Amino acid sequence: MDSWSRKLRCLAVVLFFATVFLAAEQVSSVPRHTKFTATKTWSVRWQPTRVVNGAPLFLRVTAPVRLESLSGNWQGHEVFLNFDTANKTWYGIAGASLQTRPGSYPLKLEATTISGKKITFERKVTVHAAKYPRIAIKVAKQYTEPSPEQLQKVSEDTGLKQEVFHRVSLEREWSGNFQPPVDARISDVFGTQRTINGKVQSMHQGLDYAVPSGTPVAAVNTGTVLLARPLYFEGNCVVLDHGQGLLTIYMHLSEIKVTEGEKIERGEEIGLSGGS
Repeated sequence: MDSWSRKLRCLAVVLFFATVFLAAEQVSSVPRHTKFTATKTWSVRWQPTRVVNGAPLFLRVTAPVRLESLSGNWQGHEVFLNFDTANKTWYGIAGASLQTRPGSYPLKLEATTISGKKITFERKVTVHAAKYPRIAIKVAKQYTEPSPEQLQKVSEDTGLKQEVFHRVSLEREWSGNFQPPVDARISDVFGTQRTINGKVQSMHQGLDYAVPSGTPVAAVNTGTVLLARPLYFEGNCVVLDHGQGLLTIYMHLSEIKVTEGEKIERGEEIGLSGGS
C-alpha cells in the first residue's frame, strides 16, 4: 500500500463503453416515419476490431430490411441495441470478461420487421488473449484468510452483489460522454494480475485513482443508485445503474452521500474517497 492508502475504484470496462458510444439521439425501436434504404445483407461491425479478453465491443448493425426492434445475445448476456435515426444504424455494447478464453463466440441477433416477421442473424466474434501487467501487493491477513464470522459476511455480500448485478433496466439513463469520477492520475489499470501476500489470487477488474482521503467522488454519468452500503472487501460501496446493463461501481469510500433508489446526475457527488 502507498501513502494514499486504498484508492477509489471504478469499472474500467464500463467507462470505456461509454466513451466510444455515440451521443446521437437513439431509440430502441424505429419510428414509423423513418425512411429506409434496403440493403442486400446484414452488416455487423465492431470496435476495437481486434477483441481481447477483458475488452468491450462497440457494435454497429445495419439490417437488410426495416426493423421494428432488434436485440442480441453474446456469451450468454443480453445485448441492447438502439436505433440511430440520423444514419439508420443500430448501436449496442457488449464485452468479453477477463476469464474469456481465446476462440470464436457467436453474436446472435433477433429482430422483428415492421410487418411483424421474426428474423435472426448470427456472426462469430473472435476473442484473442490479452497481456496484462502483474504486480505483488501485501494486505492484512483478515482479507486473505477470513475468520468464520468474516466468511459469513463475505457470503452475504456475494449474494447481495449477485442480485444487484443481475438487475437489468430496459431504459437507457445515461447520455453523452462519461466523465472520470475524480480528477487524478490512475495508479493501477484494469486487468492487472495481483499476487497477494505471495499468492496469485485475483485479476484487477477496475481502475485505481490516487487521491487523498476525503476527495469528492462524482457520478460518471446519470443513473440510479442500486446499492449504497458497506461491504467486506469493497468497503463503503456505491453501484450506479446507467441502464441497459451498464453499471459503475465506486469502492473504498470514506463516506457515502447517496441512498439506494436515488436518481443521480452526471457529475453529482456520491461520496468521499477513503480507505474503507
